[in-house]
Amino acid sequence: MKLSNSDKAQVLIQALPYLQKYYNKVVVVKYGGNAMTDDELKQAVMSDIVLLSLVGIKVVLVHGGGPEISATLKAMGKESKFIGGLRYTDAETADIVQMVLSGKVNKDLVSLLGKAGGKAMGLCGIDGAILTAKKHKSEVDLGFVGDVKKVNTAPIMDCLEAGYIPVIATVGCDAEGQVYNINADTAAARIASELHAENLMLMTDIRGLLQDKDDDSTLIPVVQVSEVPYLVSQGIIQGGMIPKVQCCVEAVRRGVKKTFIIDGRIPHSILIEMLSDEGIGTMFV
Repeated sequence: MKLSNSDKAQVLIQALPYLQKYYNKVVVVKYGGNAMTDDELKQAVMSDIVLLSLVGIKVVLVHGGGPEISATLKAMGKESKFIGGLRYTDAETADIVQMVLSGKVNKDLVSLLGKAGGKAMGLCGIDGAILTAKKHKSEVDLGFVGDVKKVNTAPIMDCLEAGYIPVIATVGCDAEGQVYNINADTAAARIASELHAENLMLMTDIRGLLQDKDDDSTLIPVVQVSEVPYLVSQGIIQGGMIPKVQCCVEAVRRGVKKTFIIDGRIPHSILIEMLSDEGIGTMFV
C-alpha cells in the first residue's frame, strides 16, 4: 500500500509525542531469535534502530547469536548441548562463543547499521570491563556460563555521547581473565538497569505473553510485576518464557521504567511498540 504525502505527514504527527518522550533517553534493545536469521527482518531492525538514533534516542543494542554459535560448533564437529535452556560451555566452546559473538556476529551488525545510515561501535563485555562475570550457579555444572557480577557503563556512555550506537556481544570475564558465556537476556537487563534506561525491549519469536500459548489472539498487553508469581503458578508463564519474564521483572525492580517482550518476526516491531498507542507485545511495569 502506497501512502499519500498527507498520510505520511499524519504518521509523523502521531509519532511526535512519543519522539518527544524518548528524546535523549536510553533504550536498550536485546536482539536475537528469528529476527537475527531472516535477512529482510534484519534490515528492518537495523533501519528501526538507525531511525531512533537519528531522532535523538540513545539506543544500545545487546545481541546474542545462538544459531551462529551452533552452526560453527557443528562445522567443527562439536555438538551443541543445552541444560535448562542454557548452552553447556566447556573451554573450547567458550573460545568459539567469544570468536563468533564478538567477531563475526558483532561486526556484521555494525556493518548493517552503517549501511542503513547509522554510526555504530562494536563492543563485547570484555572491552573496558563492561561485563564483569562470575560463574553461573546451578544444580548441574554448565561450565563457563556466567552471570553478570558488575556492569561498567562508562564505555557505553562514551559511545552514546559521541553519537554512536553501541553494539554489545554478551561475553564477559572475571578478575582472572576467564571468559564466560552470558545469556543475552540477562546481560541486557543488567545493562539497562545500570544505564537507568527508559525502556528494555526483548525481541523474541512469539507475540509476547499469551493467556493461551497456542493462540496469538490471547496476548496480554500489560503485566504488573507483582502479578508474575500468580501467572507462573497458573502455568501462563512457563518454559522458556520464565527466564525472559524474570529478566523483565528484575530490570523494572532495578529502575527501568518499562520492559517489553515483542515479536521480532514482525517488521518494524520496535517502532510499532515505541511510537504508537496500541503497541505490539507485552509491557511489564
